[in-house]
Order: sequence, then structure tokens, then C-alpha cells
Amino acid sequence: MTEDPQACERRPDHQVRIGQGPRNRRELMVKTLWIGVWLIFLSSPVHDLTSGRHTTGGTVAGALGLTAFVVTYLSLVFRHMGRPFSPRVVVSMLAVLAVLAPLLAYTLGPAWLGLFVYLSVACGATLPVGAAYWAIPSTGVVMYLVGRHWDQKPDDSLVLVVLIGFAMVGVGQLVRTTVELRKARATVAQLAANEERLRLARDLHDLLGHSLSLITLKSELAGRMLPGHPDKAAQQVADIEHVSRQALVDVREAVTGYRRPRFAAELAGAQVALTAAGVVAEVPAEPDLDGVPEESESALAWALREAITNVVRHSGADKCLVQLTHRQTLDGAMLELSVEDSGSGGDGGGPGNGLIGLTERLEKAGGTLEAGRIKHGFRLVARVPSAPGRDVGSGA
Repeated sequence: MTEDPQACERRPDHQVRIGQGPRNRRELMVKTLWIGVWLIFLSSPVHDLTSGRHTTGGTVAGALGLTAFVVTYLSLVFRHMGRPFSPRVVVSMLAVLAVLAPLLAYTLGPAWLGLFVYLSVACGATLPVGAAYWAIPSTGVVMYLVGRHWDQKPDDSLVLVVLIGFAMVGVGQLVRTTVELRKARATVAQLAANEERLRLARDLHDLLGHSLSLITLKSELAGRMLPGHPDKAAQQVADIEHVSRQALVDVREAVTGYRRPRFAAELAGAQVALTAAGVVAEVPAEPDLDGVPEESESALAWALREAITNVVRHSGADKCLVQLTHRQTLDGAMLELSVEDSGSGGDGGGPGNGLIGLTERLEKAGGTLEAGRIKHGFRLVARVPSAPGRDVGSGA
């Protein structure tokens, strides 16, 4: 769990994001492979071109038409999944496919009817739902008519074209929903940050508004009293010092409260982070923190944040178990946090800066930290006092 952060940034994520373009070479290969598998329906046209059934001109024209069809199809489907084209460009590219598919199948033979599969897929993946509902059956009708030209009877291929098209409508909806959900999450995060700024501004205004007004008033009084009543002016200056010191204390307490993480919030964030990273997470729903000192809760929250960060970035795990347990030890009541994952735990080069800093933070709160490999992964255990005072050696 001590892997170099820069190396972790270079490592590709385990999950390929839906509805977004590839971020690295691995995602590009995965998406290309996924789309390339469906090019199996081109085997019949390619075999027909190489069979020698056509004239030289017909073979060249068929090869050029097939190349144009495949390039247009891949550009439309592959690019549209990550960075959608404008509606005008989508319609133009679909028009190219809609012309090439029946033209090639009508002139070169029934072996080219497989192109209608790609036309149906493109319609389902890129068109709005309402437009796709009539475009896909229309594709099937055109395929049927072209097949009748070659005395081809309707068979399972016609049903396959329609079903695949409607299946791609669902995939397109999933992609669009995922993109919208991602945008909504970003908006919610931005709104939450803005709300936090407003709350901090309100709190600081409430804390400092009265104090600064009082300091201003007493400063004016001290200035007027200074020539004739230096003793009274000195009293006003002393009051100013007292008010300013109290204001400084209030601001420090407010800032400390904002910087101190809460365990419940970190637990919710851990669930979101693990799920987003594709890690199967088992996290306690409602932690029992009644009577736990704020310092202990804060230290435990930092421990959870560090552990989840290591699981997501460094471990390569696919499962993570988070447990929170109250234990009675010789040193008193302790609250134990255990984070166990199924990953490798990093490069094993010794404790990193994160774990060292976390150990120091827990020691200041009276707690301890244990971290190391287990049989099937890595486990981090943090313990903090669960009560303000300890009863050491009381025999309780």
C-alpha cells in the first residue's frame, strides 16, 4: 500500500467508463476489441469479393464501397459513444450507411445483406428513441425488399437485424443515462461545495460581525478619549485586545470544525469511492459513535480515508470489507476500525508517507495502527479510545 503515487496515476483503471472516450491505450484497445467483435458479419461480403465472382470493376467498386461503409460505421458508433457528433453530422453519416447498404446488397448479391445489421445498430445507438423506433423496422423492410430481389426468403437474419437494433436502443439509453448521471453528480458536488462556502461565510459573519463592530466602536472611543482621559482610553484598548483575542479563538474553533472530518461522512464517501472504482464494498450502515470523543472520531475518519484511498489507487482489489467494532481492552474501551481488501497491497516497499502520518495522528489521539498483508489481501486496523478517560488497572 505504499506504491508511488505517480506510478499509480500512470496505471490504467480496472473499469472502462461508459459513455466516455478512452483515456489511455488500454481503454482504447478494450473498446476497439468490443466493437471489432461485431465486424464478424463482414465475413460474407469479404468472401464474396475474394471469390472472383465479380468483374475487376465490380470488385474494386465493392471494395471501395465496403471500406467507406466500415469507416463511416466505426466513426459514427465509436466516436458517438464518447464525444457525440452534432445531430446534423449523425444524420449525414446514417444517410451514407443507408445508401451504401442497399446499394451494395442490390448490385453485388445477397452475401452483402449483413450490412443491414450495422445500419440497424447505428440507428439504435445514435438516434433518439422515437426516431429509432421507426428507423429500425424500416431497415428491416428495406433488407426484405433487397433480399426479394435476389429471391431470398425472410429468415432469422431479418429478425436478428430488428432485435439487435432495438437492443442497441437500450444500450444507447444506458449510455445517455450514465452521461447524465455523471453530469448530475458533478453538479451536486459543485452545489454542495457552494453551499459549504456559503455556510462558512455565514458562520464567519456571525462570529466576526459583532466583534469587528465592537472593535471599531471602541477604537473610535479610545481615539476621542486619548487626549483628555488616557486612563479610560487605555481601558478601551484593553477591551479591544480582549475582543480581538476572543474573535481569533472563535475563528480557530470554526476552522478546526470545518477541517475535522466526520466518520459518518467518510463512511458514505468510502461507499461511493469503492463503488465507482468497481470494488465490491461491504460497509457498515450506521456507525455507533455515542460518547466517542471528537478527537478519536476525527482520527478514525482520517484512518478510513487513508485506507480507502490506498484500496482504490494502489491495491488493485476487487473486494473490500469495512468493519467498526467496540472492544474492551486492558487500556480501556477502544473503537476498532478494520479495512480489509483482496488486493496486493502495493509494492511492499515499507510504510509510505500516508501510513506514517496516519500512525502519528492516531498516536496523538491515544490510538494505534496496524497494517500488513494477510493471506488473501491486505488489512489495516486502527484503534482509538471510545471514551474520554481510561480506567487503567481498575479491575473493571
